[in-house]
Amino acid sequence: MKKYNHPYMRPKDAATLIILRKDTGEPRFMMGKRHENSKFMPGKFVFPGGRVDAGDCRVKPITGLHPGVEQSLVNKMRGTPSPLRARALAMAAIRETFEEVGLIIGKPHNGSFNTRSVGWKLFGETGNAPALDQMRLIARAITPPGRPRRFDARFFVIDASEVANLDNPCQIDNDELLECHWVGFEAAKDMNLPDITHEVLSILSKGLEQPDSFKPGNPVHFQHMTTSGWCSETV
Repeated sequence: MKKYNHPYMRPKDAATLIILRKDTGEPRFMMGKRHENSKFMPGKFVFPGGRVDAGDCRVKPITGLHPGVEQSLVNKMRGTPSPLRARALAMAAIRETFEEVGLIIGKPHNGSFNTRSVGWKLFGETGNAPALDQMRLIARAITPPGRPRRFDARFFVIDASEVANLDNPCQIDNDELLECHWVGFEAAKDMNLPDITHEVLSILSKGLEQPDSFKPGNPVHFQHMTTSGWCSETV
């Protein structure tokens, strides 16, 4: 395993969205390849996602988080926990998905969506506002110390039926994710994935075998480093 020795960095809030498509035999999910020149996980295949930015806290969604999902996000949140920060995590997952793969998780806003945030302005111009009510939280992981980038990442899942433009993604000028396409569990086994992505796919696969596993408020898998070493727990 590659070793890192970068100065300590405080993990930044981040979020990832797994769009689960079940309209063919095997369930599939959207993934893309990170640029080879990326400082964080270069060349790896990942789900769309990224860090929270200021606009994610200010923009209001058309539908909010399920209370059970909000509580799971607030639970053990670093710093000062708040529903606003919980909402911002879900918003970041939707914005990054739009920016990286052109898919819209939202509902028509009828002209009532206004913002000066660049990423969200483009989203609003599609005629939609972000919808959070069907997002479910299944995992959380904090990048270990010593890495060139550190994130406190939450992994959301949503059914592809909630995508407003499933088969007609927007053309976005963004090369952060390359070779974006729908991937099944078997194909993913042979792809260059980060370790945490393998773990999350295992959680997802097992969860699909149990009807209530993604019920809002259920325990969430949480992986992070402690003074005793790498810890994997449910919270």
